[in-house]
Amino acid sequence: QVQLVESGGGLVQAGGSLRLSCAASGLAFGMYAMGWFRQAPGKEREFVAAISWNGGSTYYADSVKGRFSISRDNAKKTVYLQMDSLKPEDTAIYSCVAGRSGPGPVVAGRGDYWGQGTQVTVSS
Repeated sequence: QVQLVESGGGLVQAGGSLRLSCAASGLAFGMYAMGWFRQAPGKEREFVAAISWNGGSTYYADSVKGRFSISRDNAKKTVYLQMDSLKPEDTAIYSCVAGRSGPGPVVAGRGDYWGQGTQVTVSS
């Protein structure tokens, strides 16, 4: 059974930082592209960042470029999202996603497996 479990969310002031983690089990992690999406109340889910199976390629939404950084540790079967210079508009539930067919489908929201998400709240 595949599981993606996010952690690291919480309440932070604007300008602060958080590091999210997504631990995977039940899948050949090193063969999957990984990504992060977020959904704010009343809004559609949106792409945040993605990373190729070996970490060689990364992709970011324009709204987070220069502030967020995605990375992975295949030995630990974990993907990370370092979030700096946080803004109130970054408040959302952040979910990780795994895609067997590469980063393209992940970026498009067509990954194979999704986590339950972790809440990030940025106060002004």
